Formats: sequence, structure tokens, C-alpha cells
Amino acid sequence: MKTKIQEIVEFSAEIDCRIENKKLICKKGSEEIHRKIDVPGVEIKIEPGKIFLISEKGNKNEFKSIKSEVAHLKNILRGLQEPFVYKLEACNVHFPITLKVESNKLVINNFLGEKKPRLAEIIPNVKVDIKSPKIILTSFNLEAAGQTAANIEKATKIRNRDRRIFQDGIFIVEKPEAIEK
Repeated sequence: MKTKIQEIVEFSAEIDCRIENKKLICKKGSEEIHRKIDVPGVEIKIEPGKIFLISEKGNKNEFKSIKSEVAHLKNILRGLQEPFVYKLEACNVHFPITLKVESNKLVINNFLGEKKPRLAEIIPNVKVDIKSPKIILTSFNLEAAGQTAANIEKATKIRNRDRRIFQDGIFIVEKPEAIEK
């Protein structure tokens, strides 16, 4: 049965939010996060301190879409308050791994004794701090920080070898806390 669905996301006064061409732009100080919001059948209104997601005749699929967007909005607003931090650790058994940042890539040298360096893409607006063997990723955008951590972990994935013996790699050891419901 189709009913009216309305969700409200509240945020602090120091955050400025606006919508331009189905794109939500939230800004606090020098930090700015963009997110495309295009949910069919859902109207988005912004008032001072509140974002409204409204569906006049919503069904369960629109309800799920609205709840997903609310979770993304809460992550954006939380990220503008304090940055998200991912911690990774480089593990090696025999060959020491050397790490360095070059422009928007993390260069992983001497992984398993390989001559060719492995590269991991760093998403823009993510700060990478290397304190060997630890890597700390900091960003105001949860999705960018998480994708960068996944790119780094994936760059050291070992294929066609026994994982019980070849345990080298860079692994995520700590993620940001989930938001409470």
C-alpha cells in the first residue's frame, strides 16, 4: 500500500547544505563534500538545520532508498564534524616492503621480492600518513577513505599461491565506528 514517507536528517548550524542539479553540496569551513542524490519519486527539501526526504506515495522500495540516502547523509554530516580514520598495516615474512606516496598513488616496492612496484590509487581528499609498517588514512569523506583503503589492500592481493604460507600484504586493521541508529 502506498503511503507518505518522510525522513528528517538534522545537522548543526555551522554546516551549509544546498542542492544544485540533483547534487547535494555540504560545506563546513574549507571542507566540502558532494553527493549525487537522484531517487525517483522522492523530493528533497533543505531548511536551516534539516534535510527532508519526502515521498507522497511511497512503497517499500522507495522506503529502502530513502533509508539508504539517510545513512549516506548522516555519514557526510558526521564526516564534516570529524574526519574518518582507517588504519592499515603492512605485513611481510621475508622481503621488507617499502611504501611511498607519489602524487595520487601509493607505491609498494619489493612486495614478495618482485622487481616491478605495485600501485594503489589514492582517491582525492584522502590524506595518507605512512609510519612503517602502519598506514593511516584520514578523510572527511567516508566513501573516499574506504575506497582508498580497499585499493591499497587489493594491490597486495596474492594470487595462485597458498595463503597459509604467503601471508604478506597490507591489511585493514581498524575502521571508523558505525553510526548509532
